Amino acid sequence: MRNPSEGALLQEPGKGRGLPDVFNHRHLLALIVRKEIQIRYRGSIFGWLWSYVKPVVQFAVFYVALGVFLALNKSIDYYAIYILAGITIVTFFNEAFSNGTRSLVDNAALIKKIYLPRELFPVASVLVALVNTIPQIIVVIGIALIIGWAPTAIQVAAILLGLVIVFILATGLGLLFGAFNVTYRDAQSFVEIIVMCAVWASPVMYRWEMVAQSVPEWLFVLYRLNPLTPAVELFHYGIWNPLDPRNAPPLPGLWLFSGFTLLISIALLIVGQFVFRRLEGRFAQDL
Repeated sequence: MRNPSEGALLQEPGKGRGLPDVFNHRHLLALIVRKEIQIRYRGSIFGWLWSYVKPVVQFAVFYVALGVFLALNKSIDYYAIYILAGITIVTFFNEAFSNGTRSLVDNAALIKKIYLPRELFPVASVLVALVNTIPQIIVVIGIALIIGWAPTAIQVAAILLGLVIVFILATGLGLLFGAFNVTYRDAQSFVEIIVMCAVWASPVMYRWEMVAQSVPEWLFVLYRLNPLTPAVELFHYGIWNPLDPRNAPPLPGLWLFSGFTLLISIALLIVGQFVFRRLEGRFAQDL
């Protein structure tokens, strides 16, 4: 519909074009991300330093408590790197998904006052989680370099692909559950259960061989279709496998299932955007 006097395209109030509007308002997205990061480190003396200290301490705990005391280094070489690489990608998903679900409720005051693309908030939450994950990735790779990490180009690509899968997955689920959470706050409790199970639903604390030996083939296929499983194994393939050629091979069909789960993540992003668009007209009222 056009304004006869100005020829400008008018839009229905409170309605945008969805995720494309996030790109068009990227300056606002950058401001929201910067604000969230500043809030995280407000009042902290060491600021960003804590983002590097935490994974170093985690590595020490895993190496001593699990690797030495529980002798897990004997069953999995470089066990501390193995578990830290997996926890890094799962932590990224958990933080992005949880914060994305809460993002609309946490910004209720702003949403009720002015109109701006509401997708900005879940997407910003995922970006903030990514920014918080980068120092942990740097620490894991730094420790791996000291041990002798020498990856190939395809192993570096595996790390990036794992991040892309989780980014798209968390964005789609953040849009979906974030929209539901505005009206039904039970969604947040449901997300907490998913987050709690995420670390055990993928080969973080254990090897994928244990699953393959314990379940029927069809269930092992479903296990590999969980987007977090290939994402974790892509990180293992890129960070842990290059440390020793004798390390166990990656998940069977890793690249095939990575492609499948990338498509699943994109499908969830489309579903999340569709549901978000259907419910966003009620956001200001329900908040």
